[in-house]
Amino acid sequence: MRLGIALPQYGPLASMDAVTGFATAAEELGYESLWVGDRVLAPVSPSDFYPGGTPERPYPPEFVTFGDPLILLTAAASVTRRVRLGTSTLTGTVYPAVVLARMLTSLDQVSGGRLDVGLGTGWLRDEYTATGTPWKGRGGQLEELLDVLRRFWTGDPFEHEGERWRIPASKVGLRPAQSPHPPVLLGGRSATTLERVGRRADGWLPAGLPAPYLAKLWKTVVSAAEQAGRDPGTLRRVLRINPKPGTDLGDVAAQLGAAAETGITEAFVDPHYLARDVAHALDLAAELRDLVPKD
Repeated sequence: MRLGIALPQYGPLASMDAVTGFATAAEELGYESLWVGDRVLAPVSPSDFYPGGTPERPYPPEFVTFGDPLILLTAAASVTRRVRLGTSTLTGTVYPAVVLARMLTSLDQVSGGRLDVGLGTGWLRDEYTATGTPWKGRGGQLEELLDVLRRFWTGDPFEHEGERWRIPASKVGLRPAQSPHPPVLLGGRSATTLERVGRRADGWLPAGLPAPYLAKLWKTVVSAAEQAGRDPGTLRRVLRINPKPGTDLGDVAAQLGAAAETGITEAFVDPHYLARDVAHALDLAAELRDLVPKD
């Protein structure tokens, strides 16, 4: 199992000056990837609840403090040499497509070709309102974003004419370090999302689901890939695990083992709900690394 860990980004672990030290230590411990999430704002009266949320706790209170994902990955890139750097997931549709393309390409260059671009549409309408993004048709917007990214990465000049964005023919000197472009992974588990993964993406970013259910959902991806004339064996799966407070790390290791038995070879653990602070998160990371066999 190729094991990764989330950078200290939000809640009590949100210490921006600790990111570089954490990234360096994680690489030294043998972690193979570092990950960030994305949250634009924490509304006082949110339009939607986080999955599993309630009126009293509509979203995890940790979300109130949330560092910018791409800035943190850039900081981590500057002090590491081997680990891959991923977003799980960036709410790509709330960013101007051409601006996001430039940022991602620059980050892939800065990191020496270690970027994994994880994209999704998010769950909070308030973020769309705050960024002037239409909530309706967000799945189509994600499809269009994929078009813009690929054209930006592979065309010169490139242009785009779509429902959401219109980009005039433009020269592009900036090129990603990875050829032809950084891997694009998609988060989510709806049938539409899984079909999109198989048809268009380089992989899937499932989160915290039982191994049998993961295997069942993956069949939809495989079927969509085959129908699109793609080899499903080339698609990646990177499992995100969010341990709840008090979870035993042995249970986390067992969950990783069960996922591996279904064919998943990449995963990362988010310590934000488990650790008291950054130092504790590193202690847990060291303990977990000893429990999970290296690839």
